[in-house]
Formats: sequence, C-alpha cells, structure tokens
Amino acid sequence: MAAQIKTNKHWQVKAKKLIKLEMLKRDIGYRELSELLLAAGTVETPGNLKTKINRATFSAAFLLQVLDVIGCELSVEDK
Repeated sequence: MAAQIKTNKHWQVKAKKLIKLEMLKRDIGYRELSELLLAAGTVETPGNLKTKINRATFSAAFLLQVLDVIGCELSVEDK
C-alpha cells in the first residue's frame, strides 16, 4: 500500500489547530497573545493574529514563538 502524501495545506491546518488548541487549553485569547508576543519583542495586533492564525499564513518560527510565549514545553522526539 502506498504512503499517503500530505500536502502543505494539511500541515497548515494542523499548525493552526495546534495553536488554537493550546490557546484554548490555557484560556488565552488573541488580546493576551498579542501582549505576550509584545513582551517577547514581536508586535502583532489581536486582529492581525486572529487573521494570521485562522488563515494559517504563518512561518514555522511564528508557530514556535507562539507556543513558547503561551507556555508550551517544546521538544522533539523520534517516532
């Protein structure tokens, strides 16, 4: 059986869901995320964040920074 090919869109949706899930778990809204990012040196308005995350138009660096500022433990493990 051939392996299923996952498109960029698949990974974008997965990244968007990851951010939203982690924000929900921590009861963090876009305004608070904006403040947390500002404290880390990144200027993003709550409206811009909502658009960027909902459209999944962000870099891997942005994903990692968001997860870090909201308090996620970041690690990589082998499958």
